[in-house]
Amino acid sequence: MSSLATILENLARAQSELLSATDAIPAYQWKTKPADGRWSARELIGHLSAIEKAILSRADKLLRKPPKSVPFFKRFHVPMMLVERRFIRRKAPVPVEPQMICEKEEMLAELRGVRDRTLAFIEAMRSRDLSKWSMPHPFLGTLNAYEWLQFIASHEIRHTKQMREIAVTLPKTVISLD
Repeated sequence: MSSLATILENLARAQSELLSATDAIPAYQWKTKPADGRWSARELIGHLSAIEKAILSRADKLLRKPPKSVPFFKRFHVPMMLVERRFIRRKAPVPVEPQMICEKEEMLAELRGVRDRTLAFIEAMRSRDLSKWSMPHPFLGTLNAYEWLQFIASHEIRHTKQMREIAVTLPKTVISLD
């Protein structure tokens, strides 16, 4: 299990790498899908914001109640490292709401704001043993609150790879100096 210090480092690194990857996509291509059935950069950022908000909301509600013991057989889950690998594709459980789809800088500001709320939540929970609270993940199994916080970073790393793929796939504009 990751310590809060490790989780905080992973969250910072994941978001830094993601934001760096978005630099390769100009604002005029923010809405462009690299291919049919693939996400645009704006849809990907909208998805990350929506998932992190949903996790925070669920975790906040969960930690307001006394912890419940989890049966032994439910304590096993798929390794978190699989989240960061992109060879297993999943349908997003939380749809991206149309009002979340904005221009590049506005969406990146929203993503940073959600992360600030996550960091404030972690700070407020520092004195608690978050391993005592668990909730199910649709693919990974039952995760405790520490693992859910690590999931946010791992999920962002996964989609950073996708953002880099989008950047490479989008058509390049050549400016003529004639």
